[in-house]
Amino acid sequence: MSNSRAELRMVELPMVGLSTAEPEGAPCCPPLVSAELSEADAVRMAAMFKALGDPVRLRLFSKVASHEGGEACVCDIQDVGVSQPTVSHHLKKLREAGLLSSERRGTWVYYRVAPSVLAAMAALLDLNR
Repeated sequence: MSNSRAELRMVELPMVGLSTAEPEGAPCCPPLVSAELSEADAVRMAAMFKALGDPVRLRLFSKVASHEGGEACVCDIQDVGVSQPTVSHHLKKLREAGLLSSERRGTWVYYRVAPSVLAAMAALLDLNR
């Protein structure tokens, strides 16, 4: 490799709500109007909002979050106007951001919103606290 190429570094982001110090469903961060975000919380939440900044990802996330039973088979949510490999790429980005979890069952993969994600995002943006 030449020295003129930029070197990419992968950073693993922690999942929201998986800390042993937080009860299940507890938001990670205080509302923006009540306290300043820590650097770690800002990085974590920025990754989530960045992942949702793409319209296709936002639609996929919405399809999973609103699907009956709280989980959705990829076969039921892939009709978002892009090819199947692109759907897989976007779902991977949502998983990497900690927004979705997945489970393979036979030939299909089922997705669900990761624990406490919606609560954490809503709490962060709550202006009434």
